[in-house]
Amino acid sequence: MSGRPMRDERLSLIQAAFVIARRDFVAILFSRAFIFFLLGPLFPIAVGAIAGGIGQQVENAAAAPQIGLAMQARDIDRMLAAHASLAPRMGQALPDMAVLERLAPGQAFDAASVLERREGNWGGVLTGTPAAPVLTVTGERTWWAGPVALVAAVADRTAPTAYPEVKTQTVATSGASDTRGRMRTAQVGQVILFLLMMLLAGMVLSNLVEEKANKIIEILAAAIPMDAVFLGKLFAMLAVSLVGIAVWATAIGGVMGLHGFERLFGGAISLGGLPEPGVGWPMFFLLAIVYFAMGYLLLGSVFLAIGSLATTVREVQTLSMPVTMAQVFVFLFATLAVSDRGGWLEWSAMAFPFSSPYAMLARAAQESALWPHAVAVLWQLVWVAMSIRFGAALFRKRVMKSGPRLKPGRRFARSAPRPPGPGA
Repeated sequence: MSGRPMRDERLSLIQAAFVIARRDFVAILFSRAFIFFLLGPLFPIAVGAIAGGIGQQVENAAAAPQIGLAMQARDIDRMLAAHASLAPRMGQALPDMAVLERLAPGQAFDAASVLERREGNWGGVLTGTPAAPVLTVTGERTWWAGPVALVAAVADRTAPTAYPEVKTQTVATSGASDTRGRMRTAQVGQVILFLLMMLLAGMVLSNLVEEKANKIIEILAAAIPMDAVFLGKLFAMLAVSLVGIAVWATAIGGVMGLHGFERLFGGAISLGGLPEPGVGWPMFFLLAIVYFAMGYLLLGSVFLAIGSLATTVREVQTLSMPVTMAQVFVFLFATLAVSDRGGWLEWSAMAFPFSSPYAMLARAAQESALWPHAVAVLWQLVWVAMSIRFGAALFRKRVMKSGPRLKPGRRFARSAPRPPGPGA
């Protein structure tokens, strides 16, 4: 015996979590599966682009609904001439008109039957005279009465023959346009954050189930606290997700060109048609990364807890489906809260831990104050810590038990009779 005290060689929680995180990060980052993971989003983007192009082509091919003119020939000519004179001024607000039938004097015409036959592209039928027009339309097109009245007045020469010239003055922005534009930026940010979390959070669950099936998790738990295992796996998957997002952002930036990034940091400009958020684009991107990390850790900790309850991949899919659907409803709740600025709905979305990242990112797009984000991040960190604790305790309770459990009936089983002694 040397007499020297033995030192505790067990790693601390942070050191053990770093070992697990580095192990998982390196193993995933340098695997072939990570390459396919990076290429995965290209397929839905390509399908969406193709579907959008086809839909636009179909929409362009579909002719706009027309108003069929069923009047006497003289009245039809006057209506078409009036329509041609007003079209440059009114643009798309003026429905298109075409000849349906030139009527003889005194000839009756059933306009309703033409629409009920659902033939052609007729959205309405105009009968009568320019002085007393009769418009037959469906309920959603009753607003056509206003433009038709103006055309009829011009055709009947009861409208002004000269219109005053309107001088316009344009400004860069206004209170209404600024509010509406920032709300659009908030909604786009929420959608992108939701898609990234739903796409990337499942990696935590698949990695845990794989190591659980191979008994690797039990070996790790024997040497390292379970809290460190969970913490390390969460941050490893978060680091892998951030690497993937960086690669995708670099690829998108390459497509956009360097000019877009020069404009991005050059002042109050728009990015892809989106107005500048309240905190500015650089801070908005930084907060988006922070809130993605918070939401990812929260959702990942829930998936880790689910992994402790599942033993097969089928059980994982069954148990994770309610969480996925709940996350959709949380996203819809946070989206609805955008329209209630300063109301109880927005405060509830900011306080609820799973909707807080979405609500706070929307707030960053709408307002310039930064102190609420510091409070929100601290609040979310508290919930992340509690979620990791709960998941680790649940896994330890469900899986990490040494020895088989004794059935209750076996406790009261009668012992076998002893053999008789020598003096029996």
